[in-house]
Amino acid sequence: MNDEILWLAWTGLHVTPWKLIGYTGALMFGGRWLVQFVASRRAGKPVIPRVFWYMSLVGSFMTLAYFTLSAKQDSVGVLQNLFPSFTAAYSLYLDIKHRGWHRDRARH
Repeated sequence: MNDEILWLAWTGLHVTPWKLIGYTGALMFGGRWLVQFVASRRAGKPVIPRVFWYMSLVGSFMTLAYFTLSAKQDSVGVLQNLFPSFTAAYSLYLDIKHRGWHRDRARH
């Protein structure tokens, strides 16, 4: 998983499968803000859709995997992504507890 993906050599970057996981996690974690922006714009007020928390969890876990399991072994990256994963998991739990699995039901 730490060997370069040769068919991506044209990019000039040293890309490994672990880096692809890290890139995808970072894009997922950053992309959640675009999802939140679009949802808030549509609602005309600040809104955090459930997919925001799913993207937070998946992005955090993917970047945690990159920083712990790849050759990178970076403790700064682990600390940077560890706390948000707990926060996202708890927020997702509260969202499901408050609204149930199906958000289209009665809103409180």
